[in-house]
Amino acid sequence: MEIADTITETLCGTTLTSPDSIEDIMTESDDATLLTAFDAWCEKSPDRVFLTQPMGGGDANVRDWTFAQMREEALKMAKYLSTLGFEKGGRIALCSKNCSWWFIADMAIWMAGFVTVPIYPTLTGDTVSYILEHSESKLLFVGKLDEKPWAEMKTGVPKSLPTINFPLCPADSAKEKWDDVLAKSDTDFTPVKRERAEMATIIYTSGSTGRPKGVMHDFETMYVTTVGINKQSLNATSKDRYLSYLPLAHGMERWLGECASLLAGMHVFFADSLATFVEDLNRARPTLFVSVPRLWTKFQLGVYKKLPPEKLGTLLKIPIISYLVRRKIVKGLGLDCVRLAGSGSAPIPPELLQWYKSIGLEVLEGYGMTENFNYSHLSQKGKARAGYVGNAYSDCDVRIANDGEIQVKGPGTMMGYYKNEAATKETITDDGYVRTGDRGEIDDMGRLKITGRTKEIFKTSKGKYVAPAPIENKLINHPRVELACVGGSSYPQPHAILQLSEDAKKAADNGDKEKIEKELTEHLAAVNKTLDGHEAMDFVAVVKEDWLPENGFLTPTQKIVRRKIEEAYEGNHSGWYAEKKKVIWYGWERER
Repeated sequence: MEIADTITETLCGTTLTSPDSIEDIMTESDDATLLTAFDAWCEKSPDRVFLTQPMGGGDANVRDWTFAQMREEALKMAKYLSTLGFEKGGRIALCSKNCSWWFIADMAIWMAGFVTVPIYPTLTGDTVSYILEHSESKLLFVGKLDEKPWAEMKTGVPKSLPTINFPLCPADSAKEKWDDVLAKSDTDFTPVKRERAEMATIIYTSGSTGRPKGVMHDFETMYVTTVGINKQSLNATSKDRYLSYLPLAHGMERWLGECASLLAGMHVFFADSLATFVEDLNRARPTLFVSVPRLWTKFQLGVYKKLPPEKLGTLLKIPIISYLVRRKIVKGLGLDCVRLAGSGSAPIPPELLQWYKSIGLEVLEGYGMTENFNYSHLSQKGKARAGYVGNAYSDCDVRIANDGEIQVKGPGTMMGYYKNEAATKETITDDGYVRTGDRGEIDDMGRLKITGRTKEIFKTSKGKYVAPAPIENKLINHPRVELACVGGSSYPQPHAILQLSEDAKKAADNGDKEKIEKELTEHLAAVNKTLDGHEAMDFVAVVKEDWLPENGFLTPTQKIVRRKIEEAYEGNHSGWYAEKKKVIWYGWERER
């Protein structure tokens, strides 16, 4: 262990060799599940705080749940659910931003013998309606949600569907209140024993290519993959702290935020809002922290606001000063106690990884799919390679098909898609490999590189194929650019449609478009120099309209919905090419 790691652990109250680990309180057995892991922690450490929930109104206004208190609420809710007459295995939906009640409701659903159907907290009413109908959900928990998204989403909730709201939910969002239900129930309830082969959840994919598909996972995949990542990478114990803020409806956060904490007994904190995120981070002082590339970029831009890149670069070259600067930056981000930092969901620019490494934070990339419960690849400390997502877990097998597609076989493979046998057969090969839809290559150390999506590759009018994702990754590696979508099917050369960063948008609105255009022109030229001739972009179009999950341009996990973007702007392509400009501003003049 490095001296810096030892100092961090001493200051933050963590130790990687804590005896208070899951192996000490439960043995490996064929019937162990996350439910039995939770029971074990409740028995060993009933009075230890497990969940910390900000209640709004300031940093001091928080509520804690010990293991015993969480179990008490879960038992009461489970008993109530069991009285509603639903058949065992019935589906119960859960729509909320991350909060303590998400965990408790999920546990109650499982204890009562039912299946959890998570719903992202930012969807259209049509998608909500489809998920509730397709999953045959019998009841909906309505949780901590923002008013505007909920106003749209509730249009998709049938009036006949029973609903229970969490505290902190939007006003008049459900027929029954959580606290009222608990008040009329009690803990005199024996939880239903769940077998490993039983379905535990249906996770609906984010639907970037059409209607979302319901991925079925049983208790075995959820448990075995959590044990696997903890043994092979996390090494989490009850001394660890985790901030849960990425959507729990997404497989990755469900796995790392909920499942890993149930297994290892680590203390879970929740975020209150975007406005309080720095406060939330500093309250938690997480030892494990996972984010997505877009947020890692935002953190960097926040640092640049206070310390311009040129000045920071100079300071980092001065031996003694550099250490103090790095510590101050990481502490300012609330990440000074982090012993393991990760990034997933989408590619992260290698330059951004190097920047974090320069301030003393090694961000490890991982790769997986909802279809294999995210259990596929992860970079290892000291063995990571920029642009690669790491090695396969020891109990996973990966191969590259003849067409370049990555195919993975492992213990996290889904039961299948709910009520969609055709899609299941299309996704899982006869010999048990999951077709990822991603193209990739493997280096001589077994590390995997994602080179694009098999279905996203397009052909120019010159007959040349272009993979957009790697080019987009280069484009967003600039402080002025937040999102990019590369296209150009049937045109001589590709182009890119860009969303500016928040600061760049403000600058453009305040009359700095000429300066930004010069910077983007230089950036376009620099990126084109790194590409093959047929990949070089003719221009970039800077669009004013915001791309958000609420309007369908982004998935709930902040990935671009390529189909939506292409449909929205395809009528402008010919005109843009005809302008013969390197930077085109679209939608900005109309608001003057």
